[in-house]
Amino acid sequence: MRLLGAGSLCHSYRVNLIRGSGRRYNEFAGTNLDRLAGISDGIFSVGMTLLVLGLAVPAVTVVRTEADLWHALLGLGPNVLVYTLSFMTLGIFWVGQGTQLNLLERSNRNYSWLQLMFLFAVTLVPFSTAVLARFPTLRLALVEYWLNIVLLGMSLFAGLQYGRRAGLFKPAIAETAPLMRGRILIAQSLYAIATATCIVFPTWVSITLIFLIQLNYVVAPRIPVLHRF
Repeated sequence: MRLLGAGSLCHSYRVNLIRGSGRRYNEFAGTNLDRLAGISDGIFSVGMTLLVLGLAVPAVTVVRTEADLWHALLGLGPNVLVYTLSFMTLGIFWVGQGTQLNLLERSNRNYSWLQLMFLFAVTLVPFSTAVLARFPTLRLALVEYWLNIVLLGMSLFAGLQYGRRAGLFKPAIAETAPLMRGRILIAQSLYAIATATCIVFPTWVSITLIFLIQLNYVVAPRIPVLHRF
């Protein structure tokens, strides 16, 4: 009974060891779904928190009256817009990754590393957000932000595709995978089109379009065709 109790305490970190001297370490590495979900939630929560650091409180030396404070707060408008944009970005991808993890039946080291690549892209969001907030009128800052979104989407897509081929998902994936795949590809196409408009129009047009795309996935209105994804 004592040994059973000790085993239950270690349940969250149990590794299914494979008997036999011919087995390799990589056959049982990265198989714990609880740890994968735990590190994902931790990185997302830190990333979302770091975003707010881009909203600097107006300096006391600049603000003397309520009018000065109001003017200083209005000056933070672009930063607030980009902060809200990035918070929605992380929220959308957190929900997307959670949906994928919930359909997992098991994992392996390759899938775990694909998810770590996705989390790497998550850690870059505060930086790409700060660059866009500092230089919102420059095309390079916008493209840099868009590339971060591309890395997020493609790494999540790679995890989905690999998981299906490796048989890591539950049987329900047969029905849900086309919807998940379509959602990623449609969203990435819309982001690309929105970013490409900066070739003709000011960058604020692209930023506004990306904001509206994000808002669509947050609110999920019943737009024909798109509402299925």
